[in-house]
Amino acid sequence: MRNADVAALVWVSALLGTLAFAQQPGQHPHEHHAQQGVAQSMAPGQMHHGAHMTYTPERKPTDEDRRRAEQIVRTLRTALERYKDYRVAIGDGYQPFLPNVPLPEHHFTNYRLGFEAAFRFDPARPTSLLYKRLGDGWELVGAMYTAPQRFTLEQLNERVPLSIARWHQHVNICLPQPGQGAQADWTKFGPQGSIATREACEAEGGRFFPVLFGWMVHVYPWAESPELVWRH
Repeated sequence: MRNADVAALVWVSALLGTLAFAQQPGQHPHEHHAQQGVAQSMAPGQMHHGAHMTYTPERKPTDEDRRRAEQIVRTLRTALERYKDYRVAIGDGYQPFLPNVPLPEHHFTNYRLGFEAAFRFDPARPTSLLYKRLGDGWELVGAMYTAPQRFTLEQLNERVPLSIARWHQHVNICLPQPGQGAQADWTKFGPQGSIATREACEAEGGRFFPVLFGWMVHVYPWAESPELVWRH
């Protein structure tokens, strides 16, 4: 394993652990806002433009691309059947991320599978499951695959055809120093903040991350049309 991969995995684990405070009582309003911003930045349904998101370029699809994508969806659809019961997903290691924050969609993430995804792709073992709140329970709607940020376009294409799906990354993120989240101005910091350069981030005393997390792609295997299966 590369040292860069180890560092990235440690960072992601630490960040997500820190963000988990939003599930605890007595949180500061700014902390809740920060958490909601992080989660909403991963929500699908519309293309996220701006300085904090980058996408793989579009390509013209081939018949082989369509065949590969359809096979991925069939494999995933079969694998996800058991997780329509969210309690089975939790039992298999998928942890809900910010379940108490009102969002259009929630990620249940298996960090072990996320680690494995840095080295191999198994369409039946996605890093995250995507659920919507349904009363006191959860409705399974899709999944998310991940790949290391060091991956080239061709390596991403080998996993999921770039002509069918557009992988994305969260980029140019400025975060406050540890312990300063409650006092931070979250209109400036975070994945929805106004700061998008290292210089501006350092001027505010923050920590700048050119890339936050690795590559991600969402897939909705029960979508009504092919265009919605790999929607952003």
